[in-house]
Amino acid sequence: MKKTAVILGVGPLEGLGARLSIHASRANLHVFVAGRTPSSINEVVAEIEKAGGTAEAFPSDATEQKEVRSLINAAENKGPIDLAIYNAGNAYPGDFMTMTPEYFEEAWRVCTLGGFFFSQEVLKAVLPRNTGTIIFTGASASIRGKPNFSAFTAGKSGLRALAQSLAREFQPQGIHIGHIVIDGGILGEKLTSNYPDFVRSAGPDGLIGLDGLAEAFMQLYMQPRNAWTHEMDLRTFKESF
Repeated sequence: MKKTAVILGVGPLEGLGARLSIHASRANLHVFVAGRTPSSINEVVAEIEKAGGTAEAFPSDATEQKEVRSLINAAENKGPIDLAIYNAGNAYPGDFMTMTPEYFEEAWRVCTLGGFFFSQEVLKAVLPRNTGTIIFTGASASIRGKPNFSAFTAGKSGLRALAQSLAREFQPQGIHIGHIVIDGGILGEKLTSNYPDFVRSAGPDGLIGLDGLAEAFMQLYMQPRNAWTHEMDLRTFKESF
């Protein structure tokens, strides 16, 4: 039976979630491509199938526990889950003094609570086999707060702390828990479509490439259990840190 990968937080074809799904398929995994927009995830599945891989679209909202549970159950019924990536959560900028509690809570629900739902359901599936990899997508906000990003920082730093706790609790049981800090802008559709001036100002190699990011995720997945990495940070050579 073919092993499965679950990628939650897949958007446009030129986005990180899509590229993670494509690279997981190249590792001979049957990929569950999960996100909120059916047209986007269907396009990713078509791209995978065109290249000879196997995948299926599964519309899911990361903040709805029942939907996350249905996603994980469907994947596990198809084949044993071997790789699970929580990639949900866009940036949540906002002025702190005018920010509503609802906006702050939304950032926390997507960035942190969804990660809890996802990892708990995945762990129920993989723990009996004592094998499997769960990776969380982090951001600059995971490790430092910046002005006008208080909600996003609270959510992403919470996700990072969750990943650390899970690694210490479940790594001894054979489960590889990883967290990847993406420190900088990603050269994907969201930036190129919405912030073309920013993309131009970044210049050549000024934004992080999708394939390089996806390769790093897969590198963690393929590590032998006697040489595991928990956290990796990735940035372009131009990024100060």
